[in-house]
Amino acid sequence: MSDLRHSARLRVDVVRYPDDPRPSNWPYPVVALGNFDGLHRGHQKIIERVNRQARERHGTPLVMTFDPHPPRVLRPDKAPPLLMTPAQRLEALGRAGIHGVALVRFDHELSRLDPDTFVRRVLVDWLGVAEVWVGGNFLFGRDRTGNFSLLRDLGLMHGFRAEKIDPVRYKDFVVSSTRIRRLLHDGRVDEAGALLGHHYYIDGTVVPGAARGRDLGRPTANLQTENELLPPHGVYATTLTVDDRIHASVTNIGVRPTFDDGTGVTVETHLLDVNPDLYGTRVRLAFVQRLRDEQVFETSDALRQQIARDVTAARSVFDRISL
Repeated sequence: MSDLRHSARLRVDVVRYPDDPRPSNWPYPVVALGNFDGLHRGHQKIIERVNRQARERHGTPLVMTFDPHPPRVLRPDKAPPLLMTPAQRLEALGRAGIHGVALVRFDHELSRLDPDTFVRRVLVDWLGVAEVWVGGNFLFGRDRTGNFSLLRDLGLMHGFRAEKIDPVRYKDFVVSSTRIRRLLHDGRVDEAGALLGHHYYIDGTVVPGAARGRDLGRPTANLQTENELLPPHGVYATTLTVDDRIHASVTNIGVRPTFDDGTGVTVETHLLDVNPDLYGTRVRLAFVQRLRDEQVFETSDALRQQIARDVTAARSVFDRISL
C-alpha cells in the first residue's frame, strides 16, 4: 500500500489500523464509515453531511474504510471487481473535501470481532471518533450482526454521535456499487454514470500497440490500465484526459477479431480532433455512451468505413453534452 500513501500525499492524510498510532492531529473527528467504492451519489450524500458537520463543529472530515475490500477476504471466489483503484478512491475523497482516511486492515481476525469490540477498539480507543455517519443499510462486525440501531446505542455508551443517511434513489431504484457494476457489465455506461454522478473512468499509461489504427487512418492510444473493471467488448464514445485537458474520443475494447492478433483484450482510443504523441503518458479514460458491439469485418476497407461511422456517432454524442 506504499503507492497508495504516495498518491494521496497532497490530498488526504492516511493512517492505518492497527499499524499506526492513534492520530493526534484530527480534532473532533467526524467519520463516514463504509467501503465507498465508486464514490457514487449515495456515498456523496454521506460525505456532504460529514463535511457540513465538521465545518459546524470545527472538526475534521474523515472516512474510515477497509483494505482489502472485505469480500476479498471472506469470499474471494465471489469478490466483485472494484470500481476504483485505491489511488483513485483516495483522490476522489480528497476532491470531495475529506481531510483524512483511516484504512482498517481487514483480515480474518478483524472479521471475527463482534460489533461491540470493533466499535471500542477501532472507533473509540484508536480513532477517538466524535461522530460516525453511515448509509442506511450499513452492517458491521462478525457475520455482519451489527446494524445502525446497535451502532447508535454503542455511540450513546461510548460518547459519540451515530447518524445514518437514507439510501439515495435514482428513478426507480436505490443507488449502490453493486447496481453500478451490473450496469457496467451490461455495457450501460451512460446509466452507470448517472448513478455515479460522473462518467465511469479508468486510469492507465499509453503503451505501444500494433499500429493498426494508424494504418487505417485513425491513430489510436493503447491504454494499459490498473483498473479491474472494464465495460464489455465494443465501441464507446469516451473522453480522454491528458494533463488536465479533456478530449473527445472513441474507444474500442476487444480482441481485434478482424485481424486475429491474438494479443488479448486491448483498449484503443482515437482522439477526434488532435493526434498527440502519448506514449508513456498517464491518462484518464471516461466512458460516455456505448455505440455498438465488437464486430468482425471481411476487409480492412469495411472496417475503415465502420470506424468513420463510429466517429460520426461519437461526434453526435458530444454535440449533446458539454466536455
